[in-house]
Amino acid sequence: MVFLAVDNFDHITVTWVTLKALFGGMTPFLRFGGLAPMRSPSVVWPRGLNPGALTVLVCSLLVWSLLVLAGCDSGGSPGQTSSASVTASAGPSESATLSATPTPTATPSGAYKPADASGPAQNVPVPVLPEVAKTRTKEGLEAFTRYWFELLSYGYETGDVAEISVLTNPVCAMCQQAKQVQQGWNSDGRWLAGGRITTPVVNTTYRESNGVYQVAVQVSQERLSYFNADGTLDSEDPKPADSGTLVLALFRDGAWFVDAVEPIVG
Repeated sequence: MVFLAVDNFDHITVTWVTLKALFGGMTPFLRFGGLAPMRSPSVVWPRGLNPGALTVLVCSLLVWSLLVLAGCDSGGSPGQTSSASVTASAGPSESATLSATPTPTATPSGAYKPADASGPAQNVPVPVLPEVAKTRTKEGLEAFTRYWFELLSYGYETGDVAEISVLTNPVCAMCQQAKQVQQGWNSDGRWLAGGRITTPVVNTTYRESNGVYQVAVQVSQERLSYFNADGTLDSEDPKPADSGTLVLALFRDGAWFVDAVEPIVG
């Protein structure tokens, strides 16, 4: 902060009033080239400053302050943005009209609502591929397998099988059966309730054989209810016992890919 100090305050009364008038009533002080309101209207000048130097200093400060204000009015501070635009209207007395541009606000997404007898699921969270699942490692393969089953579960709630189809061999028989149920019962007003899938255990020895890796998965699925378009319950599959499933995966074109899904027998 630049302090203006003096032993006698009588010599600064006119200067202080003049400064305050120039700043439009705002009490100024100088901080390394900037402007900000001062807490107290007390100004002191450096000891030993003669009257001639005092006059030069005050005039210099006044000119410097006006230049700072002109610079702020013309260009503003670098890197600072504003949502307000100012337009001037010419006339006998020029005036500025301030028009504020409203700041856009994010619209909150609806809350997730699982399907039930009253209707299909709403705002189902879309599974996200973890970064580790993109790596050709044991951890990457296991993370990718969990993600694949999340997509499978997502298909039962939404009928959306686009992403899982990209990551799966189209000749996978179990995958195609699930896809037919998911798409068929999530169309023409019909919907599925339940059927969500979790994978309590996902494990691989990470041994490659002819480019294929095996992943053992414990699959748990909820009871699945089938509803007609008129809201009547068509049928229901009870919750199956948790089962062991073997996933055969490949790493090709820099990403994991499911080649087949088979039940573990015995």
